Amino acid sequence: MRIRYKKRHLNINLIVGIIWLAWFFISDFTKEKMNWTDYGWLVISLAYLSIYFYQKQNKYLTIENGIIKVNSPFGKKLNLTEIKRIKKFAGDYILKTDEKELTINTQIIDPKSLTELNTKLEKLNVEWN
Repeated sequence: MRIRYKKRHLNINLIVGIIWLAWFFISDFTKEKMNWTDYGWLVISLAYLSIYFYQKQNKYLTIENGIIKVNSPFGKKLNLTEIKRIKKFAGDYILKTDEKELTINTQIIDPKSLTELNTKLEKLNVEWN
């Protein structure tokens, strides 16, 4: 099961990336000579566009083979069987095991995917706070 980002979250990254890219091209055409710092706008735009395409391709969470994983470059993963407690705090889910903790930001999850996630988490026989 793949838990998707909200379209708004993805679109914001895309729009910001396009704005920075436009800013780079506008400054490129209006200046006679570009400084090396002006290429920072290009780097920023490429970073936002890379984030957009990465998040669109990989989704936010993956639940497969009894493992829940946050799909980010340094994302955490937990075995569903090891989860002892789920805490709801400020709209986030904090999944706790004896040694690890995984925070799920529900504000950026697509509403349909959020209901799937809730269903999956409710099936676990764990303590809810």
